[in-house]
Amino acid sequence: MTAYLSVSSDDAERVMEDRPVVFSMTVTPTVPTQITFCNETIDLSRYNMYEGMDRELSSFTYFHSTTMLLMKRANRYFPVIEPILKAYGVPDDFKYLAVIESNMDPRAVSPARAAGLWQFMEGTARDYKLTITPTVDERYNVQLATEAACKYLRDAYSRYGNWVSVAASYNAGMGRISSEMSRQKTTSALNLWVVEETARYVYRIFAIKQIFENPYKYGFVIQAKDLYKPIVCDEVTVSRNIPDLAAFALEHNITYADLKRFNHWLRDTKLEVNGRSYVILIPRESELYYNVPNQVVHDPRWVVR
Repeated sequence: MTAYLSVSSDDAERVMEDRPVVFSMTVTPTVPTQITFCNETIDLSRYNMYEGMDRELSSFTYFHSTTMLLMKRANRYFPVIEPILKAYGVPDDFKYLAVIESNMDPRAVSPARAAGLWQFMEGTARDYKLTITPTVDERYNVQLATEAACKYLRDAYSRYGNWVSVAASYNAGMGRISSEMSRQKTTSALNLWVVEETARYVYRIFAIKQIFENPYKYGFVIQAKDLYKPIVCDEVTVSRNIPDLAAFALEHNITYADLKRFNHWLRDTKLEVNGRSYVILIPRESELYYNVPNQVVHDPRWVVR
């Protein structure tokens, strides 16, 4: 049986007068007047650009759990991504594109069946030499997918000569961005009238870059121990079929689950090499525990000291 207490408006007013009421304050994040992306200064004072940035900063700032997880995961994956971007001559800021694409989850699959950290569709993956077979899907291989993404980004830059347009093309496709630029008679992707997903896409990259570079400013208080530590792995090169990956894992003193977690590109219970060689990562046993708090901080701006 439930009892209900009736409170008159007069009673309520007396309560309000007798005791202080503390409200939780929600503050709109500050939109910068300009930002830097790929060494280019971008003025955000125009109404549509200001409002586009405001929307994404507000979304990431108050979507607390997801945004914190992005930084925690980045501590593990940025050390892999950044040297590859540099080797291919792609600006470092494109690591934030991977954050937007997959939430830093190498297992991510979109409703359209784009897969992996860089969310390649199967056709595009094959165009950029990623292997996809019944037992292998290299879209889930962080290193190889990052290399393929760099090749795409360089091809797009050869077409546009502008990294912002390159970023937009990663979402909409080079064909769509080029045709819309021609039809709308503009050379900037930020001036295009396009579907909402594409219109928001570049601002989402801008916004997450701002938050990653200034987390405390946007209300995120993270300590080194909170970040996900990089886990050191040994590499085993295989050039013969593995009929039973569980048995292979046991031979290397790890669980089948850990084998899969560190090699998401293994898509079956077996591996068929088809004349190729593959590098399988074997995590070191001592690395698999948080017995000692994480001390590895990839970017010191992420943590409070």
